[in-house]
Amino acid sequence: MVSAAASNGDHHLELTGIESTLRRLLLDVASYIKPDSPSELRFTGGWVRDKLLGVGSHDIDVAINDMTGFQFGLKMKEYLEQPGNSEKYGLDGVATTDESSKAKNKTVVVAGLHKIEANPEKSKHLETVTTKIFGLDIDLVNLRKETYTEDSRNPQMEFGTPEEDALRRDATINAMFYNLRTETVEDFTGHGHNDMRDKVIRTPLEPYQTFKDDPLRVLRLIRFASRLNYTIDDSAKKAMSEESIKEALKAKISRERVGVEFEKMLRGPDPRGALSLIDELGLYDTIFTDPSTIIDFKPEQALWRPSYHSLYDIMSTESDLLVKEILLGDEEQEYIAWNLANFTPWIDAPTPQASNPKGKTPLHVAVLAAREGYKAPNKLCDIIGASVRNADEILRLKDAFIAKQKSKQQVQQHDLTTRDVIGMAIRRWGTTWRNQAVFALLVEISRSTKDQQAILDEWNAFLYHIKDLGLLDAYDLRPVIDGKALSNALGLRPGPWMKEALDVVMAWQLRDPSAATVEGAIEQVKNNQAQQPKGELTALLIRHFLSLTIRPLFAKATKQTRHNVTAQGRMANPPVLPERFVGADVDEEAARPWKNDPFALDILAWIVRSLDPQLTEVNWPSLVPPILTLLDDVDVKYKARGCNLISDLLRHTPSTLLARTGLGSVFDDAITPCLSYLPNLTPEEQSQLLLNAAYPALFTLTTKRFPTSKTTSTSAQALSHMPTPYAKHLSLILHTHIIPSIHQISDTHPSLTVTLFTHLRTLANSLGLDTIAHLVHLIPLLSETLSQPFAASHPPLLSAGAQTLQVIIANSWPRVWRWRGDVLGSVCIAWENVHEEGGRWKEGEQMTEQLKKVKSELMVVVDMMVSACTAVNDEKQVAIKEDIKALVTAHGTETIRKLFAKYLRS
Repeated sequence: MVSAAASNGDHHLELTGIESTLRRLLLDVASYIKPDSPSELRFTGGWVRDKLLGVGSHDIDVAINDMTGFQFGLKMKEYLEQPGNSEKYGLDGVATTDESSKAKNKTVVVAGLHKIEANPEKSKHLETVTTKIFGLDIDLVNLRKETYTEDSRNPQMEFGTPEEDALRRDATINAMFYNLRTETVEDFTGHGHNDMRDKVIRTPLEPYQTFKDDPLRVLRLIRFASRLNYTIDDSAKKAMSEESIKEALKAKISRERVGVEFEKMLRGPDPRGALSLIDELGLYDTIFTDPSTIIDFKPEQALWRPSYHSLYDIMSTESDLLVKEILLGDEEQEYIAWNLANFTPWIDAPTPQASNPKGKTPLHVAVLAAREGYKAPNKLCDIIGASVRNADEILRLKDAFIAKQKSKQQVQQHDLTTRDVIGMAIRRWGTTWRNQAVFALLVEISRSTKDQQAILDEWNAFLYHIKDLGLLDAYDLRPVIDGKALSNALGLRPGPWMKEALDVVMAWQLRDPSAATVEGAIEQVKNNQAQQPKGELTALLIRHFLSLTIRPLFAKATKQTRHNVTAQGRMANPPVLPERFVGADVDEEAARPWKNDPFALDILAWIVRSLDPQLTEVNWPSLVPPILTLLDDVDVKYKARGCNLISDLLRHTPSTLLARTGLGSVFDDAITPCLSYLPNLTPEEQSQLLLNAAYPALFTLTTKRFPTSKTTSTSAQALSHMPTPYAKHLSLILHTHIIPSIHQISDTHPSLTVTLFTHLRTLANSLGLDTIAHLVHLIPLLSETLSQPFAASHPPLLSAGAQTLQVIIANSWPRVWRWRGDVLGSVCIAWENVHEEGGRWKEGEQMTEQLKKVKSELMVVVDMMVSACTAVNDEKQVAIKEDIKALVTAHGTETIRKLFAKYLRS
């Protein structure tokens, strides 16, 4: 080994002003500690190397020959705290750790001391003390040598000579010292100066043992080689490639220290050179895998080399390249890109799946490789995960644009190159989409057999298209309306549905930004029944809700429905049997998830209310199954909801669509059973709810099923008993459901009877003159209602009966005169009962007012009956007046005379 004296040569260094002041301070501290024989102090390692290269450095390691760095640091603190000493060097004093972090001018404060303990298990053999002086980061450490026991490769650190300290270092170029006392460079390995001249990196001692002692030196030498553009000595390379060294690097070195070295490589002047060395030495699996986990997938390393080489080509080009301008705009973007280039081999790794539908999706193995391989920070891991996840979609959009450009096609229905499609994709990818696009580009280059320039030309065109559309920052665009405004416009409660619905608004906004305004958006989605046809945004929201909310929620329940409907919204022929009913084994939540979604039915209701005929036709297959599922449910409230929805749907349904799909009878079969939900099997409140929904639905359906014949029959048709098909179906409803239901419940449930009379009036008005055919059943039914002895105790029932009788008379006037005796007789009985009941109540009470209303309705019945007879001929007019006089004579009461007073005077 060459002696120190022989290796010093004439190398003197020119110190900066701050470095000279630091040198003076340290020498004064050494003299303060031991005035007779001060410690020998040296600047070591990287500072000396960089100084010889003419490169500035803010990190200085100070080696002390006869005491630890901590001991020296304490003495320096003691020295500077003595009055006047700090001022000699332009310092304000020594700060605590907290004070140093708050100091405004850190160059005039000596920071507190920080002791970093050794950790031999992770090859951190040196105990060091760090501080900050004049803004420089200073490490204080003693000269040392390493000794090993037979049973351990972890060294024991002892005080050593300068030569011993130099020989234990990682490279000869880092083993030179600057002696503060003699102001000379000391090269104790004898190779430092020559290796710098020859631009060679070698280890001071035998390479294999050097790396075995501290495997991190493998990465340090790669970093120095790429930073300085030096060549690693062949013997060192051979040792670095040994499997045992790679395993030691995996096992012994903390991944945080690996990450520090790797980041310095990629932020250095030659990231490609560093990656090339890692590649050459076979270190990919050592750095870019999770050392704590064994997985089945093996990354395809053949994709790696073309990735980092092509990235270098892109960054180095002098030509006007949008790829470089848009995707690699600054140093941070370039640093991220160098990281991403290392994970193209993981692109085909299987996508992890959550263990259960509600569970969190595990991290992609590429993310784990970065996080655990070199402790990549969370932000970088997120970018890697997004890049792997979205690469295929990015490439698909780029390829679609190129294909369209080559074929010069016009915009198609599912065009992937339109402003809304690309804009929404960029919003999904998020703020890091440029990084993700770089990854997708590198994946394409590494996989493709096409010329690299041809690929770059395609990407250049694609990015120009994005730029031309004004979408580079699409992720920052805000919807023209917010969630609250959208919720109010739709008439829906705020909820989770809003996020994706706002995406639909944003897509609409992106498609035509000039037309997308707050007012326009709100107006489109409001339930404006008069707006025909509906706007594009309404159509988009309907399609979105049906496909992503309604269909998934109703999918399982639809399979179990008893109604025969195909996937195209047509009647199944032959009928399809529902899935086998399994009774108690059915998981209600799993089979009918829509019941647990608090927004599903409100959203479905908005959809149906917002339809127009065209939207109904387009979305018919998605609309019918959920509505039939509701009708088929055992719960009355859902049946009623289904009836209301089918009423709204049919209002927008073209009759031709109903006929073409054959669903008229299917709907009829679904609604009709609801009419039998009567007391006592069904509670009156539930029966009321269901009947008020089912009858209007059935009437609307009848109108749609028989559109060409829904007008009322002519007088000749009605009188000749030739009703239209429309009238026939209404007649069937009347005789099968309304009349039997009234007979069943009128004595015990007057309120529900009032409801049935309401629907009877609607039906009679729809029948028109065809009501004549049913007088034989209707007049006795209504007469019985008016004649009930206790009916007066429930005035709404009498009012409903009288009002219904008025409708019957109006629609059957040519023949109702035959029933004048029954009508007038029941009116007389009702009149007297009401008069008697009225005597029990005081004027002004609610009951009194209700009874007055009944009297008014009864008088209208009389007037209408007289008018109907008069309209037939004079003979009938004379006959009814004679009937009235006979009734008055028969009853002989003043009460009855008041009822017919105006007819008695004539």
